[in-house]
Amino acid sequence: SLEDYEETVKKAREAWKVWADIPAPKRGEIVRQIGDALRQKIKVLGSLVSLEMGKIFVEGVGEVQEYVDVCDYAVGLSRMIGGPILPSERPGHALIEQWNPVGLVGIITAFNFPVAVYGWNSAIAMICGNACLWKGAPTTSLISVAVTKIIAKVLEDNKVPGAICSLVCGGADIGAAMAKDERMDLLSFTGSTKVGKQVALMVQERFGRSLLELGGNNAIIVFEDADLNLVIPSALFAAVGTAGQRCTTARRLFLHESIHDEVVAKLAKAYAQVRIGDPWDSETLYGPLHTKAAVKMFLDAVEQAKQQGGSVVYGGKVINRPGNYVEPTIVTGLPHNAPIVHTETFAPILYVLKFKEEDEVFAWNNEVKQGLSSSIFTKDLGRIFRWLGPKGSDCGIVNVNIPTSGAEIGGAFGGEKHTGGGRESGSDSWKLYMRRST
Repeated sequence: SLEDYEETVKKAREAWKVWADIPAPKRGEIVRQIGDALRQKIKVLGSLVSLEMGKIFVEGVGEVQEYVDVCDYAVGLSRMIGGPILPSERPGHALIEQWNPVGLVGIITAFNFPVAVYGWNSAIAMICGNACLWKGAPTTSLISVAVTKIIAKVLEDNKVPGAICSLVCGGADIGAAMAKDERMDLLSFTGSTKVGKQVALMVQERFGRSLLELGGNNAIIVFEDADLNLVIPSALFAAVGTAGQRCTTARRLFLHESIHDEVVAKLAKAYAQVRIGDPWDSETLYGPLHTKAAVKMFLDAVEQAKQQGGSVVYGGKVINRPGNYVEPTIVTGLPHNAPIVHTETFAPILYVLKFKEEDEVFAWNNEVKQGLSSSIFTKDLGRIFRWLGPKGSDCGIVNVNIPTSGAEIGGAFGGEKHTGGGRESGSDSWKLYMRRST
């Protein structure tokens, strides 16, 4: 409730006073211990992710592993955060850039990555000297509680308040309260572009700081010289992994006209081999969608794709079994600018589109509202560097000969345009969790 929220914010802000006084390397040591505590429980946490979210067990474990890896990364970072000493133009003066924590970081995460996204934010925010207030997705609250209990024990074993990493479980009312609350020095929000826009406006209204990780409408572009042995498994994994519920899922596949039919045939054959079943079964590659609402969204999108001139060459139906299972789906024959192609449907639907020229397909990659992840398959070095350059992909994540899904913690993760512009995890993303004094 809002009363619980009020109490939690007060406790978190009190706890911050203790945390801010601890030297950064010592904070890093405590974050290292959090990583170790998660490591010891990785299988049971992975199981819980699988049970509550629906992704397959290895992906659940992989997600907790990401949190562990970010903890390791943050430990090193805790000894390296620094600002420059600059030449002063005034005699006998020093000009210094000092970085200080912002204070309390609010972290709102989505159902699809109920552990990793919190990990990216909290591990970095903590070594910077911030307290964290987490609101997980209402549909994955068990995992939020489990992770928070593990963290709280580590903090308390180190004689610091567990409230340094506080948790509130709740719905949109709590999210709105966080967005409007001047005591949230930074609000990191992961979710849909629609809700992200509302959050951004509320935070901006109070001149607060926000870090947004919103939608993606990601494309893979395959040129005529591509290695199809790489393309088929990559496209399959990027489109079908997590049942199409990643922000980095491939939703558009642009194929050069000379290889279009061959790739579609091979891809449909690969789709037919996807092992669908219980996410806890080690043989399963593809589990259910998260909710009944997602199934309806899937069916609506397939229907719209047909109405706009698309042909379903694989899938398109609900699977007759308990749970929110749908067939992974391939749609061909749509134009690049069809309304449904420009809509991010959080489901395993891949729109396969034809192109002729490099210039047009780079433009088509960039013409959607979102700018998260993108990928090309080619052996042409000149083309690779054009793709990475100013007139290439306009996305935050730009891949060559690998799928759109998947990212490394050492690089900054996030995207441009309607993806929100936020960056989390590696590189210099730590600066977002701090304020600079000159």
